Amino acid sequence: MKRLHLSYDMLIEYSKAVERCNFTIKCIPTDSMRQSISNVRISISPDVKYYYGKDGLNNIQIYGVNENSHKTFRFHLEADARTGLSEYEKDINDDLDMIFRHEHGLNTAGENIKSFYKDIWLLREADDYSKAKILMHELNANFKYVPLSTDVNTSAEEAFTQGHGVCQDYAHIFIALLHLAGISARYVTGFIVGEGQSHAWVEILHNNKWYGFDPTHDKIVTDGYIRLGIGRDAADCMINRGIMHGGGPHTQTITVQVNEIEK
Repeated sequence: MKRLHLSYDMLIEYSKAVERCNFTIKCIPTDSMRQSISNVRISISPDVKYYYGKDGLNNIQIYGVNENSHKTFRFHLEADARTGLSEYEKDINDDLDMIFRHEHGLNTAGENIKSFYKDIWLLREADDYSKAKILMHELNANFKYVPLSTDVNTSAEEAFTQGHGVCQDYAHIFIALLHLAGISARYVTGFIVGEGQSHAWVEILHNNKWYGFDPTHDKIVTDGYIRLGIGRDAADCMINRGIMHGGGPHTQTITVQVNEIEK
């Protein structure tokens, strides 16, 4: 078990003034079997009123409307987490798990992924957990991490075909492989210890429990991870969405810091 402190900062700078912005932000970690969240502090600039809600997958989100003319928008989050409380997650709504059994959107397997899967030797007697470990090792050994080589719209097949990508691509390809093996799997966003941006990994369903696998680092998810949200693919887990009136071209800078709190 670890005690972690999370700091997340998102700054959007617009070339022209935004006259009105409807925003939705999914960046609120919540309690689960694996983690306990406390001391959550949120600040938004310009200072506007916001509301809490949930999406269709029970991810916590905040939403609001900024009607003040502005050229910058900033969201900042601070939170503490106790992680590694359990080796798995167990959902309250088991009916929701059905949607993670089939391919969807960006995690759809094309001919190249299907061909790669056929060449992987999966022991017939191996359970789903063991099969997932084999698939994760094979993917990690045959796919390369290259920053900025894909974007949010890159599919699993497109990334796999070019042979490199980022954590989002590892997760999408891994889910596609798991579905080919008949294993339920879901996309996960969150944070890991260190400095950088958000991270993506996968949870598989085994014996009615969800276990975390990180194909980017070829490891089982342990107490160095803070889970943020789940989805069928990355599109379900986008941290920031908005509709702007005005603004023009803009830049977005995200800074994440996760530190272990001294015992």
